[in-house]
Amino acid sequence: MIKKVLIAEDHSMASISIVKIMEDLSIPEILYTYYCDDALMHIRKAIQVEAPFDLLVTDLSFEADHREQHLKNGEQLIASARAIQPSLKVLVFSGEGRPAIIGALYRDLVIDAYVRKGREDSAELNAAMKVIDANKLYMPAEIRRSVNQKNSFEFSTLDVTIVSLLSSGTKQKNIPAFLQANAIKPSGLSSVEKRLSTMREVLGFSNNEQLIAYCKDFGII
Repeated sequence: MIKKVLIAEDHSMASISIVKIMEDLSIPEILYTYYCDDALMHIRKAIQVEAPFDLLVTDLSFEADHREQHLKNGEQLIASARAIQPSLKVLVFSGEGRPAIIGALYRDLVIDAYVRKGREDSAELNAAMKVIDANKLYMPAEIRRSVNQKNSFEFSTLDVTIVSLLSSGTKQKNIPAFLQANAIKPSGLSSVEKRLSTMREVLGFSNNEQLIAYCKDFGII
């Protein structure tokens, strides 16, 4: 059962809202901080006194200010926290909506829940808390559909080669020369443009930079 929660959120209104939800769920011990470094410090201290936190609720983005921080974002905080307390449950509460980024959180950082900030986030937080309190994984249906849809796209060898070349800095107009030199077909510029257009359209991206980022996040390149 979740009894002790640490909230890492740099916007006070969001922190207050989360605290209110935790209080409504009768969580007896709640602590919140604006900085990732402070959050990790609290986690370490709690372990030292043998009173560890059960759950970390964290945003992904933290605005820089006058205080120099070692941990710059929520991903770094989660990784550092899990390194010293592997059993710590993690709920990410963020405005991030890109399925590739959210999917990577579940895959690489093994988070327990993700709730996107928005109109219905209070209800989502309540639902997520009940699910992870039962030691189950919580992923909102909308996010699950998006992640599954994007994972269903099958990248061909040509697709991977094209995106890899773009990622390494090769200009799109120079890709055909590489394909021709390595006997990869089709190798025409129009074919390259069509493959990139298809990938962007199916995956819902507006530019090649987003496509490259997605492929990196999912280990495709």
